[in-house]
Amino acid sequence: MISLRFLLCFIFVSSVYATIVSHDGRAITIDGHRRVLLSGSIHYPRSTPEMWPDLIKKGKEGGLDAIETYVFWNAHEPTRRQYDFSGKLDLIRFLKTIQDEGLYGVLRIGPYACAEWNYGGFPVWLHNMPGMVFRTTNKAFMDEMQNFTTMIVDMVKKENLFASQGGPIILAQIENEYGNVMGPYGESGKAYIKWCANMAQSLNVGVPWIMCQQNDAPHPMLNTCNGFYCDNFVPNNPNTPKMWTENWTGWFKQWGGKNPHRTTEDVAFSVARFFQRGGTFNNYYMYHGGTNFDRTAGGPYITTSYDYDAPLDEYGNLNQPKYGHLKQLHDVLHSMEKTLTYGNISTIDFGNSASATIYKTKEGSSCFFGNGNENSDATISFRGESYVVPAWSITILPDCKNEAYNTAKITTQTSMMVKKPNEAEDTPSTLKWSWRPENMDNFVLKGKGESTQTQLFDQKVVTNDQSDYLWYMTTVKFKKRDPFLGKNMSLRVNCTAPVLHAFVNGKYIGNQHAENGKFNYIFEKDVKFKSGRNVIALLSITVGLANYGAFFESKPAGITGPISITGRNVDETIVKDLSAHKWSYKTGLNGFENQLFRTESMSKWSAPLGNDPVVVDLLGLGKGTAWVNGNNIGRYWPAFISSENGDNTLVLFEEMGGNPSLVNFQTTRVGSVCANVYEKNTIELSCDRKPISAIKFASFGNPDGNCGSFEKGTCESSNNTVDILTQECVGKEKCIIDVSTEKLGAPDCTGSARRLAVEAIC
Repeated sequence: MISLRFLLCFIFVSSVYATIVSHDGRAITIDGHRRVLLSGSIHYPRSTPEMWPDLIKKGKEGGLDAIETYVFWNAHEPTRRQYDFSGKLDLIRFLKTIQDEGLYGVLRIGPYACAEWNYGGFPVWLHNMPGMVFRTTNKAFMDEMQNFTTMIVDMVKKENLFASQGGPIILAQIENEYGNVMGPYGESGKAYIKWCANMAQSLNVGVPWIMCQQNDAPHPMLNTCNGFYCDNFVPNNPNTPKMWTENWTGWFKQWGGKNPHRTTEDVAFSVARFFQRGGTFNNYYMYHGGTNFDRTAGGPYITTSYDYDAPLDEYGNLNQPKYGHLKQLHDVLHSMEKTLTYGNISTIDFGNSASATIYKTKEGSSCFFGNGNENSDATISFRGESYVVPAWSITILPDCKNEAYNTAKITTQTSMMVKKPNEAEDTPSTLKWSWRPENMDNFVLKGKGESTQTQLFDQKVVTNDQSDYLWYMTTVKFKKRDPFLGKNMSLRVNCTAPVLHAFVNGKYIGNQHAENGKFNYIFEKDVKFKSGRNVIALLSITVGLANYGAFFESKPAGITGPISITGRNVDETIVKDLSAHKWSYKTGLNGFENQLFRTESMSKWSAPLGNDPVVVDLLGLGKGTAWVNGNNIGRYWPAFISSENGDNTLVLFEEMGGNPSLVNFQTTRVGSVCANVYEKNTIELSCDRKPISAIKFASFGNPDGNCGSFEKGTCESSNNTVDILTQECVGKEKCIIDVSTEKLGAPDCTGSARRLAVEAIC
């Protein structure tokens, strides 16, 4: 029995519409009621304001109680004391959209976000302030952090958006996963986290503050867990409920990497086991991942797509079966809310990783049967009944008698997404392209920049992160009889730039990019220098700045040297160090400065018909940046990926060369849906607001195979299952099938559970 003697309440007394948010050791309490809370992360800058209502509505329909988001400091304050809350950065509009849908909000102000976001959400100008050190007792940092945090809180208060004011926000977060990296900061780190707590508490938001991954979170901060599994997490205070702020539904993708995938069954298992072991708040990270537009992707090497294998895919489509299977779990957990938050808890250990957890109140009991064995099913005898629990699964029985849900038994359809050609174009494959080469003469021939220094600077210092691109240029003079000129010569660059292009006297000598996570490499090419003046021009390209780790702000970017020319012959090797030469710097490229992406003379295309999400396939290109109608939609790098395996205007900046004739626009939609469901269940087939056009396969008995490759088994219903489903489903946007012998006929199957396998074409 968990002690419930201590209760913390947060209330903003001046509002007659205030919602009282409190907590004890069992749960978050809202207006006097302990709650089972399911939440999902949707980051407002990773979608568009036009998408927000649909995404949030789908979250609600999926059984969520709340929407969580970070606040991204560098997006809102790109230049010190100059703020941007327009368009997809309209935080207040996003929070009001959550409120309009009747959901709660969780506001993770940070302002450190991580989130695979560029520089973890910190503005680079912050790094360039004198004496600056991030996330420690550094006065300059604390002053800037407090200024931004206070500004966000004041904005939200002004719109009455905290629950204490009648708004949707029930929780706020300060800092983020600091406990994971705290060690190297020593005593200053401990003092800093206490300062964070005191600063946050002084803002009087009227709702609890959380600190994730912070086992020494100072009172009254609530420490929470992040990870793939948090069922063993124990808060540092017995009066803090067991809360999970990041249940990773998948993972992020890096350039050149594979698409990450976490199975639906495993996500469901992690949630069910968390609630079995006393959890009452679960947030999915991510529920909708979205897109890293513009230059927001961090890393380095985080891709433009932030799909995350989330329940809603990058484009906002339902990722089935993950979305539907979790929705069913949420419905069951909500039905048990009172029992889970007020019931006495007892546990039975059956051995071999099998257990039962019973929550009991005066009104009744609810049970979880868990099987943590990854290889074998468990048979549990309980109150005179026998239950088979599949390997690595949880069975939930709201009345401790009848199975309502099992994490390994999916009764939701699988949706197979397809990309369709742009039907609004007569010849979508023949876009007319206009190319303008970058004028680089001032750089590669003259070595002229904007500033000059006799040392090599970190790229962040020079660019202030206003561009991915920085030219490093220097001039080297050789006399006619210089001993270097008679030797085999090479240019050697120690580089921390993710991508490097090199020119000598206007001639392109090569490029190199970091691989396998090693962002410190040596570029070396043979070069023929001439007597007299030689111009070396190096183009350093960042692909997202580091976003995680202790002192990550000090990780170098760009070309920090040394840089040298080496001359070799059979007798000797001579090295000429250029690191302390006079180096000229130029941020950006002319095409960006001249805003060619806003021109009317570039490739035009008509928007695809209908409401399906639009994607641009950049197959055939190398690496660069893409704009649509003047909006930067992010970086592309298909050349790296392939090595692993009305009128609208599209503008591409191509760095490495490629063939634009293969570029095309497509829509993404559900192409087919499948299900493989045991008897005594129902299955809903849906083509996402489009009619089902045909039943490709259907068999009730013991069919084999997977979605897209089903085959009939050794037994099957005597009735024609295809005909039955055709009559029930074809021409409809959705249909519900009762998987039973009454509906489908009785197969002659012995010794195996009977299943319906079906594939429908949309």
